[in-house]
Amino acid sequence: MSDDVGIRKVAVTATVRGSASGVALVLDEPLSFWGGLQTETGLIIDQHHPQRGECVAGRVLVMDGGRGSSSASSVLAEAVRLGTAPAAFVLRRSDEIIALGCLVAEELYGLVTPVVVCGEDIVSGDIVAGDIVSGDIVSIDAETLTIAR
Repeated sequence: MSDDVGIRKVAVTATVRGSASGVALVLDEPLSFWGGLQTETGLIIDQHHPQRGECVAGRVLVMDGGRGSSSASSVLAEAVRLGTAPAAFVLRRSDEIIALGCLVAEELYGLVTPVVVCGEDIVSGDIVAGDIVSGDIVSIDAETLTIAR
């Protein structure tokens, strides 16, 4: 990890390669896109999710991994098509359902939503690399994650 003034760079593993940037939204709990995300608006609508009411559209979504049904991949692909999906995902563990939704959207619509995995040593609760919090600017370029305050 490099330490320029207010900027950190972290090597990550890409499960869906691409480049994106946006304001981080760090979730306290995993999100199920099936029944948990309103695709028309990008709002978290899961009644039991701590960040209910937050909008994921255009944000870099940081979480442990996804939760729930394999149908979530189709909901995510639709959100990508509508422009209401996150700009990218930063995950603690690989999540095939999230990756599949992003890959399907890339194949069908030509829209890339990068998915990277940091692993247990980098993601801890609501903090990535001891430095990422909601509101940080996060950029992904292939297998490099850049965090700016």
